[in-house]
Amino acid sequence: MTWISDVVFDSGDLGMNGIIEMTKRMNQNFDERTLNGMSTLAAIVQCGSFAGAGKALNMSQSGVSRSIARLEARLGIRLFERTTRSVSMTDEGRRLYGQIGPLLTGLEEAVASVTEGRALVRGRLRVQIHRTFAHFLEGVRLREFLEAHPELELELISRDRLGDLVSDGFDVAIHIGKPPVSSLVVRKLWDTRIVTVAAPSYLKRHKHPATPLDLVTGGHILIDYCNPETGRPFDWEFHRGRRIVKIPTNGRIVVNDIITMHSLCLAGYGIAQGMEDAVSRLLRQGKLIDLFPDWPDERFPFYAVYPSRKHLPAKTRAFLDFVVSLPSSGSANVEN
Repeated sequence: MTWISDVVFDSGDLGMNGIIEMTKRMNQNFDERTLNGMSTLAAIVQCGSFAGAGKALNMSQSGVSRSIARLEARLGIRLFERTTRSVSMTDEGRRLYGQIGPLLTGLEEAVASVTEGRALVRGRLRVQIHRTFAHFLEGVRLREFLEAHPELELELISRDRLGDLVSDGFDVAIHIGKPPVSSLVVRKLWDTRIVTVAAPSYLKRHKHPATPLDLVTGGHILIDYCNPETGRPFDWEFHRGRRIVKIPTNGRIVVNDIITMHSLCLAGYGIAQGMEDAVSRLLRQGKLIDLFPDWPDERFPFYAVYPSRKHLPAKTRAFLDFVVSLPSSGSANVEN
């Protein structure tokens, strides 16, 4: 038996010469330069450019280029497509970063854990959030989260579509609705109920609809909301158990911003459909009225999307825990 540190290897079959040869092969495939090259790759993705990576690593831009060239030569693949005007990541580069990004972060946290006795929530966390979800975040709750993790640098970028999380340098995305099929890890966070609402001032001028079909026959004004994935307005549906009712809207106005939709609705212009989490405070305050509480079963999901399920960094876990806590605290609301 041969002992290396605290790991036991059975050398009966390989023999000592075999173990030496195996170790040489491992060292040839992965050495300090390879690790440095992977760290450089991660810095380029996180900083968005070779120049930014050079500043972060205290290297010249040419030094960054040489490090990537050595890594490409060692691996036998191209990681970046370079022209005189732009640099873009190849599919192989994206796949490699998707694997090594969490591992490099895990190594940093392992060192911090050993030296400081705990897993720290630290460093920069780059988060893509759906534009609608961005309006749910209360400043007070976000302040509490940041104060709880003083060594965390949080970057929140609002977008309607997922895009390419890896090449854009995002650690995690918060997405509303089912994400498209990809190699990314998708974790469902929670569901929110879809409610149909109107302001009291609107209901004073129009008869309160008794059923969803009354929205069509009663001449009501409906505010459409645009689906960013399709570019078309969302369908209006009403769910109660297994029963589903769909109605045409033919709205005079289509919006793609939740603030605009809520402002129109609060002004008494018309009726809107939206997420209960976004209007729960307005409902409690009586500024909006839930028209069909007896149709409670249409739901809309929230998802977290990230590159790899292995070695999820402490900073990402902490942020996801924070996001999951928002509905139960009543903090996911839009103020007007």
